[in-house]
Amino acid sequence: MPINTSESDVGVTGAAKFVTSTVGNTVGGLAKTLGGVTGAAGRGIGDTITGATGSLGKPLGDGLNNAATGVESGTKRVAQGVEDAGQWRGGAKRF
Repeated sequence: MPINTSESDVGVTGAAKFVTSTVGNTVGGLAKTLGGVTGAAGRGIGDTITGATGSLGKPLGDGLNNAATGVESGTKRVAQGVEDAGQWRGGAKRF
C-alpha cells in the first residue's frame, strides 16, 4: 500500500484500505494470469486446428483464436476493475 498521509487513510479506514488493496491486487493478478493462460492456450489450439486441417478447419481455428482473445481481454478488464475497487478507486474507464 502506498504511503499516504491523508487524514482519511488512518485508523479503521486505513486498515480497510490496506486489506482491500491486498485482496484486490491478489485476485486481480490471479485473474490476469488465468485470462492470459486461457487466451494463449485457446490461440494455440486454434492455430493447431488450422495448421492440421488447412483451409477446411480455418474457420474453426480462427473462431477459437478470436474467442480466446476475447476471453483474455475481458478477463483483463475485470481484473483491473477488481484492483481498482480494492484500492478504492472509482469511476468507469473507457477502453
